[in-house]
Amino acid sequence: MTTSILNADLHCHSVVSDGTLTPEALAARAKANGVELWALTDHDEVGGQLRAAAAARELGLRYLTGVEISVTFAGETVHIVGLGFDATDTRMTDGLHLTRGGREQRAREMADQLAKVGIANAYEGALRFVGNPELISRTHFARFLVESGVCKDTGEVFRRFLTEGKPGYVPHRWANLQQAIQWITDGGGVAVIAHPGRYRFTANEQYALFSEFKAHGGQGVEVVTGSHSTSEYLTYADMAIEFGLAASRGSDFHSPDESHTDLGALPYLPGKLTPVWELLADRIQ
Repeated sequence: MTTSILNADLHCHSVVSDGTLTPEALAARAKANGVELWALTDHDEVGGQLRAAAAARELGLRYLTGVEISVTFAGETVHIVGLGFDATDTRMTDGLHLTRGGREQRAREMADQLAKVGIANAYEGALRFVGNPELISRTHFARFLVESGVCKDTGEVFRRFLTEGKPGYVPHRWANLQQAIQWITDGGGVAVIAHPGRYRFTANEQYALFSEFKAHGGQGVEVVTGSHSTSEYLTYADMAIEFGLAASRGSDFHSPDESHTDLGALPYLPGKLTPVWELLADRIQ
């Protein structure tokens, strides 16, 4: 597997974090959609890894362990995907436990803000959509607001609520960049900047993110991902080359009803790049 012409999907979410499908259902969907190499990357949680790997093995689907870690950088929440690490490494599991620790308090503050604009019981409502209460997130609140008829879809939720300057927005301080990369690399994995086109950074801040990421041992960047435009594929392909980073590819799939890009439906990586799976050939299950 040393080619960019590989249908790898190395970014998606299950009910273990904020997706709506089980690890087993995701594995089946990936296989049915022609995915050849898959990773489940739940937010700040590796509890679905054994199930995902077992389901992939049963289907004859090659698998890499995965996680998406929330970090704070330059006042923004940035996501770092880890691939191919030892999911039982205590440095990873203990670190993620600390990262999750602030979610409940943040969620209660979000609910308090929504109550002030007339939306009652949002915390309890959001909890109905949560597989793991430690991982309650804005996505779960969004599903509650749609179900309760406040908004017609999750897109409207984020236009009206839960984002900076809107009711229900509460920032959270996560791990720092160095910590997240270290948890991944200590476990034998590769750290990847997730969907860099999504962050509201100036050119200088983005350059600083890539520079610090590389300095701390990060090795990859998502070039082709569900939220990137065609022009952003080219932008981040160039940045991968500039910073000597391998390129990753992942749909960021959460739900058949909510996600714009299905598992396995992305274009291939540009051929001039080094695919991240070349760095992980010995970690593929």
